[in-house]
Amino acid sequence: MKSHLQYLSYVIRHKWFVMCECFHYGLIWRGVTHDLGKFLPCEWFPYVNQFYGPDKKAQAIARAKTGYFHVPKEKDPFNYAWLHHLHGNSHHWQHWLLVQDMPFCDVIEMVCDWRGAGRAQGHGDDLVPWYTKNKDKMQLHPETRDLVNALVYGRRWRKDR
Repeated sequence: MKSHLQYLSYVIRHKWFVMCECFHYGLIWRGVTHDLGKFLPCEWFPYVNQFYGPDKKAQAIARAKTGYFHVPKEKDPFNYAWLHHLHGNSHHWQHWLLVQDMPFCDVIEMVCDWRGAGRAQGHGDDLVPWYTKNKDKMQLHPETRDLVNALVYGRRWRKDR
């Protein structure tokens, strides 16, 4: 039960911070509805086990080595939950791997998601260190990358959408 309460606390903090960031950009409805799928059983239980279950220390060590939240295993329930989350939430860059460019609102919500996650995890909302470390792992369309760079690094974006 403790693990469920810890995860609930994190999800509420995360949703709050992402909502505040989305409101800043005028994305009111997206801010309110952000990550609602995390409350579905198909995501809830695997996420609780992944981040607050008995293997959380091993996961933290693996994340420190690889930069990823987990090392995938065959038939891992978290893999299915993560895939469900990606398919239902277009603000993740992985959702768009087979499409050329992410829509503007999805890019904005993705950056809001990163800032909200950083704040919910106690790291603040400065994305520069995290994005600089992880940007090369992301497969982004050049126009999407330009917008993300502008939002993260505070640069002027060069194309009107």
